Amino acid sequence: MRPTRSKSPFLLIFFTISLLALSFLFFLSSPSDPTRSSFHHYPHPPIRPETSFVASLEHFLTHQAPNHHRTSDDTVRRVLEDDVRRLDERKFAKEMEWVHGDPYYPLNIPIRVYVYEMPTKFTYDLLWLFRNTYRDTFNLTSNGSPVHGLIEQHSIDYWLWADLIAPKSERLLKNVVRVDVQEEADLFYVPFFTTISFFLLEKQQCKALYRVFINVDDLVKCILWSVSFQREEALKWVTDQPAWKRSEGRDHIFPIHHPWSFKSVRRYVKNAIWLLPDMDSTGNWYKPGQVSLEKDIILPYVPNVDLCNTKCLSESESKRTTLLFFRGRLKRNAGGKIRSKLVAELTAVKDIVIEEGTAGEGGKAAAQKGMRRSIFCLSPAGDTPSSARLFDAIVSGCIPVIISDELELPFEGILDYRKIAIFVSSTDAVQPGWLLRFLKGISSTQIREMRKNLAEYSRHFMYSSPALPLGPEDLVWRMMAGKLVNIKLHTRRSQRVVKESRSVCTCDCRRGNITGSNPFS
Repeated sequence: MRPTRSKSPFLLIFFTISLLALSFLFFLSSPSDPTRSSFHHYPHPPIRPETSFVASLEHFLTHQAPNHHRTSDDTVRRVLEDDVRRLDERKFAKEMEWVHGDPYYPLNIPIRVYVYEMPTKFTYDLLWLFRNTYRDTFNLTSNGSPVHGLIEQHSIDYWLWADLIAPKSERLLKNVVRVDVQEEADLFYVPFFTTISFFLLEKQQCKALYRVFINVDDLVKCILWSVSFQREEALKWVTDQPAWKRSEGRDHIFPIHHPWSFKSVRRYVKNAIWLLPDMDSTGNWYKPGQVSLEKDIILPYVPNVDLCNTKCLSESESKRTTLLFFRGRLKRNAGGKIRSKLVAELTAVKDIVIEEGTAGEGGKAAAQKGMRRSIFCLSPAGDTPSSARLFDAIVSGCIPVIISDELELPFEGILDYRKIAIFVSSTDAVQPGWLLRFLKGISSTQIREMRKNLAEYSRHFMYSSPALPLGPEDLVWRMMAGKLVNIKLHTRRSQRVVKESRSVCTCDCRRGNITGSNPFS
């Protein structure tokens, strides 16, 4: 018995050392942040992500587009009722397969998206038009800003489409996949570049016609032709599709990011999911019932300035000597009228910089320099409740001071903007001396914390190719996932409820989007 007992201490020591070694190996292999699991680890992109719209588009058109199968330029044939019925039957069979086989259905991840192969005049040809003309600096908006710069700010249609149609080997997003069979699709993406169409085809051709003939009748004819171009071409192509007729467009996605684009035919697609810059509940840009948070999604503008990365933020820390900065148009319409009141209140105040300016290379450089030297950046309403300036401030590490009472923000179901921005009511902002006292009362500790959060949040507003996890393209589909059940519900209801019945809920019977209103009123 004694020999057996003599071995036990050695066995205990050996067992203890083995446990320590295994624990050490586990520690080395575990994530450095204990709050994160392997689920949050994303693959490194095979190539350096490109965030410049012009550079990404050049690569896309010269490398990917030539290898893409181009469809006929003809619109589709007239759809028969049998086509719609057969698609609905196939869709029903597939959905029943998911109901019985997937315990999480209809909470679908990844989302299955069918991307329409539209005639090239609505897709590639419009992109080539931009690419071949963007250096024409004479092409300006009414306020002197380059039209092509405005198109870049609203180029969300390009970034989303380019990611969806990219080869699987190059895609990094895992929450959305492209499907080739319509009955497998949760959603249908319509790749029509509405902003390019508006500014480079309709508006510019009408301007050219007006300059040549100086005849109001000719201008009216041109505008009517523009309406016809949209309605009879792109709109008819989409609404003739069996999938559109089946759901009346409820599961179709339209990128309508500039408030002027697709304006004349919006009433025909108001059931669809719109990708918007904001809601504008004033009615200046969207008619009552056209937009709602229930069906639509707010997307950020494409920033006009370069990202101030971690190194940049560290180097600019000591240079942020301006308390509040603003550069832009000082007089705007609609909700933007508050700008003139703020200018009167803040001009010539110490530590505050208020400048008149427009976009373009010179304006971009001045805005970027000013934002990187400032603690706070003023973000008042413009012609619409939102503006690209908000996202320029975020990626510059400048804390936005938002004065826009009816603003809707991108991905607010995911992001908490109180962590990175200051919200001020327009009533308080124009009170003499109030805004200056308020900003000076914010502690340095809170400022450091908000700037730290800005560094983390900036990735959510940088479009790129390839699209990155946690980027805006990724968050679009996360937000879209939350709408799928409701989309299916309204689609099925519309198929069985008598059309004249008042129980059919349309956008007109939903609440307006007024930030800060009493939810119980």
